[in-house]
Amino acid sequence: MSRRMGRAGRVGRAGRIVLLAMALAIHAHSALAQNARQIVEEAQKRTDAKSQRYEGLLQVFDAKGKISDKRWSFERLGSHGNSKAVLRFTAPAEVKGVALLVVNHPDRASDQWMWTPAIERDRRIALQDRSTRFFGTDFSFEDLEERDVDQFDYTLAGDDAVDGSACWRIESRPKESKSSQYTKSVVWIRKDDYAFARFENYVKDQVVRRLNYSDIENVQGIWTARQMEMADLRRGSRTRLTLDKLAYNVPFKDEDFTLQAIRRP
Repeated sequence: MSRRMGRAGRVGRAGRIVLLAMALAIHAHSALAQNARQIVEEAQKRTDAKSQRYEGLLQVFDAKGKISDKRWSFERLGSHGNSKAVLRFTAPAEVKGVALLVVNHPDRASDQWMWTPAIERDRRIALQDRSTRFFGTDFSFEDLEERDVDQFDYTLAGDDAVDGSACWRIESRPKESKSSQYTKSVVWIRKDDYAFARFENYVKDQVVRRLNYSDIENVQGIWTARQMEMADLRRGSRTRLTLDKLAYNVPFKDEDFTLQAIRRP
């Protein structure tokens, strides 16, 4: 009888130990997820601005090394996840005037419309077309919308260094309400200033696009990458975007971010 009770006691203690270990593991996972979200929240908070404007030089490098240049202007108004932006090509002549209006939402994918002056036509970009390249660059239409912290779930994946800067490496997965071509993304955030250093976007287990940030400097109190390079790993091409005449809190009006506005030359 005592031997049976002894065995039962040992089994009971072992079971409690297993349950305690499981509880600790769940708690640790929850803490890591919370820490990851807090890091991304802080990174987003530090880029808060009422508006933004820059002029961009895009250099597209194809798989054979051939380079083609494009230029666009970028204007943005509103808060994270609830903003509007207009991209407008300014050169070369064959794309000049082509514009993209992006209306970002906190709980779902953005709405996008493109204006093509050569045919005097605007069209709404369908969700199924968001994975296509935007006018010969390596940015897809989805890559041009604004990421908001509430649209993803986060996990802290470890520490790493990018260009000599210590970073947190964080995995993000889109929530069900967020329509995305990507299964997940991995983001590197610098520990010293919370600036984004790199994004890797996955389809299933394959990295398909990699976005690197460089030439990071303080502009009006916001640490900003002056240069970004998007690589399409399946095509073997890349697009380098260099920002010029960058300014925050520019006085814009809501009517500057409408279909009527992007139709204007």
